[in-house]
Amino acid sequence: MRPRTLDEFEGQEHLVGEGKMLKKLLEGDQVPSMIFWGPPGTGKTTLAKIIANQTKSNFIEVSAVTTGIPEVKKIIEKAINDRKLYLKETILFVDEIHRFNKAQQDAFLPHVEQGNIILIGATTENPSFEVNSALLSRCRVFVLHQLKPEEIKSILLAAIKDKERGLGNFKIDIDSKVLDYLAKMVDGDARAALNALEMAVNSATKKGEKVVKLNIEEVSEALQRSHLLYDKTGEEHYNIISALHKSLRGSDVDAALYWLGRMLEGGEDPLYVARRLIRFASEDIGMADPNALVQAVSAYTASHYIGMPECNVILAQAAAYLAKAPKSNALYVAYGRVQKDIKERQNLPVPLHIRNAPTDLMKDLGYGKGYKYNPSYDKPVEQDYLPDELKGKKYFEE
Repeated sequence: MRPRTLDEFEGQEHLVGEGKMLKKLLEGDQVPSMIFWGPPGTGKTTLAKIIANQTKSNFIEVSAVTTGIPEVKKIIEKAINDRKLYLKETILFVDEIHRFNKAQQDAFLPHVEQGNIILIGATTENPSFEVNSALLSRCRVFVLHQLKPEEIKSILLAAIKDKERGLGNFKIDIDSKVLDYLAKMVDGDARAALNALEMAVNSATKKGEKVVKLNIEEVSEALQRSHLLYDKTGEEHYNIISALHKSLRGSDVDAALYWLGRMLEGGEDPLYVARRLIRFASEDIGMADPNALVQAVSAYTASHYIGMPECNVILAQAAAYLAKAPKSNALYVAYGRVQKDIKERQNLPVPLHIRNAPTDLMKDLGYGKGYKYNPSYDKPVEQDYLPDELKGKKYFEE
């Protein structure tokens, strides 16, 4: 069911809609090297193949997971020959290009620059972090979005009707609500939706039924949805922990619990989450509610003792407490001021009167001289504790 033309392609209207950049480049036969960045199943490989067909270029597809640089160099050598002998361009499509390290990506640079190949890289990771900056500057980056449920549903309906490439030769009885359910459950991944539909149909036909009737239970079983869109090492990891942190800071308990759940249900290490909550308790709450730190540390300890899935409610309790607690970043700001002074003023000497004086020599040099021992007085004693250059400096402001 992979689309063969842009007319068959579903979604990504911001790229291939009428008058949009990618479509105009194709219509003008001016295809640059480019990077497609987007979630799985959104059409990155499909777009590359459509481009190759439309431009009548050689199309070579490799994966950075299974292909080494020596093999890539052989492909590029052939591309150079084809360009010289047959005036035929080669589109080299590199799936998961982020799996090549920065040094390996350097192998593409001169050939992209000289036009020996048109490089199309596909990645689910942010190319700003994962693609060599020199290579990135020579490529256009096109961002593909998760497909909308209605777009997924359209793809599924096309597959059900198509007799040549789809499931049109089966008599399929599937309710619109079941299609809606499947379209929503795949996180915008068309490949996952089609695979689940095919598996459900195959499972039903094995029972010898003339009409394949699919309900939510059968589709759900075929989907076998074992993971959410959450990459523990990729950009989504940082997006979601940021969302949790900002929801806590904004005192939105419901949003905080949702983003916490997205991480835990996606397989995140609960102790990582607990550590972030501990940091938040001091950075964003601090002295406004000192008990917040006690709650966060207790949640870490309890999570360490019992692990997932039992610790989910413990972390939820801590997150709810932190969200509802009064907020103050006074400690965070104060420590930032301290860091600035330390960096700019280097190692200022400790005032003599508060230095330790364990030897007679130190006492003779004035160490500890004039120090007032606070417990011996009925009220706080006025004396300086900061270096002379910082006398009267205020870091912490309540």
